[in-house]
Amino acid sequence: MAEESDLEKTEPASPRKLEKAREEGDVPRSRELATCTLLLGAGAAFWFTGGSMINQINTMLSSGLSFNRDMAFDMNLLLTHTASQIIDLLIAFLPAALILIVVALASPMLIGGWLFSAKALQPNFARMNPIKGLGNMVSTRAAVELGKAIGKTLLVGCIAYTVIRFEIDAVMALSVESLKTGAEHLGHLMLLTFTFIASGLIIIAAVDAPYQMWQHAKKLMMTRQEVRQEAKESDGNPEIKAKIRQTQRAMARRRMMTEIPTADVVVTNPTHFAVALKYSENGMRAPKVVAKGADEVAAKIREIAIENNVVLLEAPPLARALFRHTELGDEIPEGLYVAVAEVLAYVFQLRAYSKHGGQRPQKPVDLDVPPQMDPLNPAAQNGTKQ
Repeated sequence: MAEESDLEKTEPASPRKLEKAREEGDVPRSRELATCTLLLGAGAAFWFTGGSMINQINTMLSSGLSFNRDMAFDMNLLLTHTASQIIDLLIAFLPAALILIVVALASPMLIGGWLFSAKALQPNFARMNPIKGLGNMVSTRAAVELGKAIGKTLLVGCIAYTVIRFEIDAVMALSVESLKTGAEHLGHLMLLTFTFIASGLIIIAAVDAPYQMWQHAKKLMMTRQEVRQEAKESDGNPEIKAKIRQTQRAMARRRMMTEIPTADVVVTNPTHFAVALKYSENGMRAPKVVAKGADEVAAKIREIAIENNVVLLEAPPLARALFRHTELGDEIPEGLYVAVAEVLAYVFQLRAYSKHGGQRPQKPVDLDVPPQMDPLNPAAQNGTKQ
């Protein structure tokens, strides 16, 4: 049962799959919504620009139907007049055309958004498979599209029939009316018919747009196995990631070991912890940690320090505090300035003794380590609990 549930598409599409589908040109689209917006845009265009358009067309027709004797004998003059008529016609329809272009460009933003996909333009021979084409013709989607087309035709036809039936007397009266009166009544009938038909298309688009979005989301649904596989591909295989982290730790450890010979002192626990410190008056505000480790790593740090004559100093509270409150490359905390200063003073005195002789310096004892910074101090444990 678990295997069957993993193979069922029960999970919504992930952002990665949605993005991939979009790159391939697969986004929800509603033809009914696009048709409706274009129809409303055309109505608005003719509503706002129809008056000036009709006046310009009347002027053009009057000029075109008038006879000019010179044009009958001069072909160039006739061609110039015809070109002028064509330009006037284009200018008359230009405002409405611009409105329609804006509406056509803006309508995709209502659902799916603007999209240009080069992958969608690439040839796909799988689409030329006749068996697959026949399967698409008898699919559920094809049946839904056929039902929508039939429903839209019936709805628009019924609306047009109803309007004409109720306005049949006005339609029949057009034949006996004067040109001006008949044109006004015809415009009224066309506006009335357009309003009802547009209302019907708005209803169709309001139903079709959510359906297309639901259908698109359903088509892109994923199985649980696909979700797990995608998560594995996105986040990386856990075993590979663990191997990478292990490799990174090994590389960091090797780099850390190469810094130990440059350290001034290695503070030890003496066996559990080891922290190597380095200080230079040029460019350093405070001593820095160049290496740190516990148990086997601490033993390796001590071994390298001995091989390179780096001073080892047993100071358990300070070693524990440094190990707990610092990371590689960090400056020591301000609370440990005094204790580390005593250690470095001892190291520098020891170097002077090795070069010039004299009285051997005494190892510092009872270093001033704040109780709250020592992990084994009750004050630090109580502070952690709080």
